Amino acid sequence: MRIATWNVNSITARLPRLLAWLETTETDVLCIQETKCSAEQFPHDELRELGYESAVNATGRWNGVALLSRVGLDDVVSGLPGGPEYEGVQEPRAVSATCGGVRVWSVYVPNGREVDHEHYAYKLRWFEALKAAVADDVAGARPFAVLGDFNVAPTDEDVWDPAVFEGATHVTPAERAALTALREAGLSDVVPRPLKYDRPYTFWDYRALAFPKNKGMRIDLVYGNESFAKAVKDSYVDREERKGKGASDHAPVVVDLEI
Repeated sequence: MRIATWNVNSITARLPRLLAWLETTETDVLCIQETKCSAEQFPHDELRELGYESAVNATGRWNGVALLSRVGLDDVVSGLPGGPEYEGVQEPRAVSATCGGVRVWSVYVPNGREVDHEHYAYKLRWFEALKAAVADDVAGARPFAVLGDFNVAPTDEDVWDPAVFEGATHVTPAERAALTALREAGLSDVVPRPLKYDRPYTFWDYRALAFPKNKGMRIDLVYGNESFAKAVKDSYVDREERKGKGASDHAPVVVDLEI
């Protein structure tokens, strides 16, 4: 089974690339973040023509998540059970389902914006709720993974220059502690191999030629329980999909399982 995660940064803008990528990679399950469309605007029909069912949690603003599967889509849960609200609503940042015997979550962790911003405090609360929500699946015998844009670089090695990010979100001790707490609940970080260079970055800013200069971050992560981790045969960052006109600023992370 091939499972992947990809922050597409607008599924409308990325649809031709997405459809071509699904056809060429033969991905079975894809976790999508930052759909930037409502559930009604989501391209269900185009994806169905390729054999994919869709589970979508999106409202049309700048976030939104989805799960695509061609191996079944059962027991769908839209949203983060027990999750916090921001400005009076629970933002559409999580969706989960069972796909071909594997329980999968697609998550788009809040950005945090700035360390003294309320969105940063919301981000930390969101992590606490995520840890509680996945506890049963983590402890179960069934393969289980949380995939998505976590908006945290786990270590200094996961950013191109730690000094550039000093005092900013994505690298603070509190964010990393929240990520560590999630992992220590019984999840393994499935670190992908890079297709080029020595670091498996997954995000490069559009500005200042960050991608050609490989000034990236590893913030798109795959956290799997013991059963999932044991089934992993390969994992890589599809850096090629970050190239060219109309690319997202994130690259897909692909995981091959022997289930």
